[in-house]
Amino acid sequence: MNYANPQIEELFMNFELECDKAITYMKNEYNLMRAGRANPKIVEGIKVDYYGAMTPINQMGNISVPEPRCIVVSLWDKSALKLVEKAILAANIGVTPQNDGTVIRLTFPVLTEERRRDLVKQVKKLAEDTKVVLRNARRDIMEGLKKEKNAKTVSEDLISDYEGEVDKSLAKMIENVDKLSKEKEADVMAV
Repeated sequence: MNYANPQIEELFMNFELECDKAITYMKNEYNLMRAGRANPKIVEGIKVDYYGAMTPINQMGNISVPEPRCIVVSLWDKSALKLVEKAILAANIGVTPQNDGTVIRLTFPVLTEERRRDLVKQVKKLAEDTKVVLRNARRDIMEGLKKEKNAKTVSEDLISDYEGEVDKSLAKMIENVDKLSKEKEADVMAV
């Protein structure tokens, strides 16, 4: 859409950027939530003090998922197995690593019904937090549009069109958040 002036274009760019960041954050958090099956993203971000440098595990070897509830970390440098094992324990991801001298195995237990319900609560809370961020971004752009309207740099008709566009965009994003939340809830509750 063409905007009447660069300030309004910047307002819309900031609005879209804030909303994209919020949704991306939510997706990343959902990826890290354990739903009874192993997800390599859980260990990818864990850093190990490897020869004086904090190194992510995924840069020290291969992370694979041979079974739905098992992650296998095979390192290129077998001498670092103990260091990686300690780092995984320190990360407190809820699983105890098993080191057999060649690889590290992480076996995830089946989730109990109570734990699944707790995860669903976390999913819903994250979705609500994301919606709050989206609504705050809407508030910010609406205040900016109001300032432009008061400064008489843009006609009131254009401002009302822009406000309508913001509301449509926000409605689509909230719909997307709800859809992602429902999908994650179904994933968590699936046995």
